Amino acid sequence: MRKIDIFDTTLRDGEQSAGVNLNTAEKLEIAKQLERFGVDVMEAGFPAASPGDLDAVRQIASTIRNSSVTGLARSVKSDIDAAWEALKVAECPRLHVFIATSPIHMTYKLKQTPEQVVETAVESIKYAKQFFPIVQWSAEDAFRSDPAFLAHIVEQAIKAGASVINLPDTVGYATPHEYGAMFKYMKDNVPNVDQVKLSSHCHNDLGMAVANTLAAIENGADQVEGTINGLGERAGNAALEEVGVALYTRKDAYKVQTNLTLNEIKRTSQLVSQLTGMAIQANKAIVGKNAFAHESGIHQDGVLKEPTTYEIITPELIGEESNNLVLGKHSGRHAFNDRAKSMGFQLDKEALNQAFKEFKQLADRKKEITSEDLWTILTQQQLKDEDAVVYELESVQVHYGTEDSPMATARVKVPDGTIQEDACNGAGSVEAIFNTLERIIDGKVHVLDYRVSSIGKGRDALGEAVINLTFNGDEFTGRGAAQDVLEASAKAYLNAINRSLLQSRMKQLISTTV
Repeated sequence: MRKIDIFDTTLRDGEQSAGVNLNTAEKLEIAKQLERFGVDVMEAGFPAASPGDLDAVRQIASTIRNSSVTGLARSVKSDIDAAWEALKVAECPRLHVFIATSPIHMTYKLKQTPEQVVETAVESIKYAKQFFPIVQWSAEDAFRSDPAFLAHIVEQAIKAGASVINLPDTVGYATPHEYGAMFKYMKDNVPNVDQVKLSSHCHNDLGMAVANTLAAIENGADQVEGTINGLGERAGNAALEEVGVALYTRKDAYKVQTNLTLNEIKRTSQLVSQLTGMAIQANKAIVGKNAFAHESGIHQDGVLKEPTTYEIITPELIGEESNNLVLGKHSGRHAFNDRAKSMGFQLDKEALNQAFKEFKQLADRKKEITSEDLWTILTQQQLKDEDAVVYELESVQVHYGTEDSPMATARVKVPDGTIQEDACNGAGSVEAIFNTLERIIDGKVHVLDYRVSSIGKGRDALGEAVINLTFNGDEFTGRGAAQDVLEASAKAYLNAINRSLLQSRMKQLISTTV
């Protein structure tokens, strides 16, 4: 069967989701999981955007060996130079360079004539080919471009040395029939199109990103782009887990195959959700918590008699585990270590010891330790950096009554190593905690968004808090987990502050070494 390359842009387009801010360690963890998932290409970022982005792309490129790592660049030499600086250490470096081709973009954004756009595209590809063995060229807003002009510039891009031609539906406007027809038009009207792979990149503004991606495959696309959980600008991109399972489940219809390891889907989705702070809707296809739930009595009866009556895919296909007890309070270090390895975690001795300590503490308070609990504990340790804790929560207490204004008291270890304690009121318990912490933090904080959710099931489940805030004018997301959601909220608040301070420290470090 025809092979379809999977191009993941979670770390570039996905990170452009509103409220998402990943640090380098988190990007590395996602990149390593994407490699286990089996993506052929991962877009690690936009190196020219900032020194921090360039450094993150470089670290990913030097770590990943079984997927091709690429970076995005505009059609300007400085962008291409920055991408090469970041990607020259990669096992298989490639560049993704783009320019807009629709009349509205060329007229109002680029302020260039069609002839000038063709010239710019050709020059940028030729320049990039001096460094990169593989150059992917994208016609931004391809779907709203004039078909004849699009065919002409694609032909010239191929002559200039492009290996992959990407035809995005940048604003999510196309219907599946229309988007597929664009690929067929290129196949029929570009003389040298057989020298390249055609790639799709679909946004989900009208909810048709996955359908459009599949239509592109039906009409000759050999590569598809998307993100985990459908993250991305505005309404997001095509969800790769949906595309992968659709191609597998309906291989009778599509007659293609991919290199994806489908039983890594659940783990990949969970990691991306946790690190980005973007919750997965319950009824999300493939990875939503209701994807394999059956409420109707008729459905339940049918599934019990024969699962395929209402389940066209199995939970095991995507690596979904039952929420049964996996370890208990009497489990030893060896069993814990084996479980961590089986879940894909590679922790050093110190981190593993700390994770085991936290596991034992949780096991004393919680009847059942589930895979979700272990995932949370191990992920926190895997991402912990010695210098990552600038402010550390020692304790938090809230005095609350329905007749009284809540009062929170917090003890926090501050950057100079001392312990500071303060207290403050608030309209609610969480606000009282945030107000107290703001009195301890050296800087201006403004909370933009906040939410809590349970990890696993049951009244003793861990609670996870996610907070989006600005600190001294810059926006950051923080996460925290604990059995007490108020403690989790305090941890999330300080985590966001620490991320801000660490980013500032990293920027200073990079600026002094450049």
